[in-house]
Amino acid sequence: MSSGVPGWVEQAVGGGAVPAALTLARVADERVMGRSGFALTSVAFRHGGELDPSFTACEEDSVAPPLEWTAPPPGSQEIVLVVEDADKGHVHWTVWGLPPQKGKLLEGEVPPRTGKNAHGNSEWLLPDPPLGEEHRYVFQLFALDLPLTLMPGATHEELVQNLDGHVTAAAVLTARFEGHEVEEWDADDLGDDD
Repeated sequence: MSSGVPGWVEQAVGGGAVPAALTLARVADERVMGRSGFALTSVAFRHGGELDPSFTACEEDSVAPPLEWTAPPPGSQEIVLVVEDADKGHVHWTVWGLPPQKGKLLEGEVPPRTGKNAHGNSEWLLPDPPLGEEHRYVFQLFALDLPLTLMPGATHEELVQNLDGHVTAAAVLTARFEGHEVEEWDADDLGDDD
């Protein structure tokens, strides 16, 4: 049974079938993938690599991972980031207002404008898959041919409507994460040798 997700999207994401309808498949096509060398990387994980627990719900002070990108094609007016769970479809982060040039977001940096995630707030939604279940988190970067006029707090659907027909280049970076038990320290485990 086909998921209806185009093969080029599954290839860009990696790791097999993509059950969720990602933003990439809705607003872009294969011709804009990596156009003019547009690429997204992170010093915290490689494409298809594992996301460190410090960026997930496993750790108390977790933040969004650091990201870097190359210059978009000439004429680009803005850069937009959308992070989604490829296996469940949940929106983890929407960011826009990024300048149309080579750039980066530092670990935990607050971006210029953010929209609502799957929980209805405008923060990095910490990955928290069920115990023993691995999910893929797809960081999708889009270069646009016009600046967005969306207000902060816009919904994912509003963002998608504004992206449609304006993507000049796209880049994808995928991270994997498996649900873990959160370890809690018990006072009895602290070495009391009675």
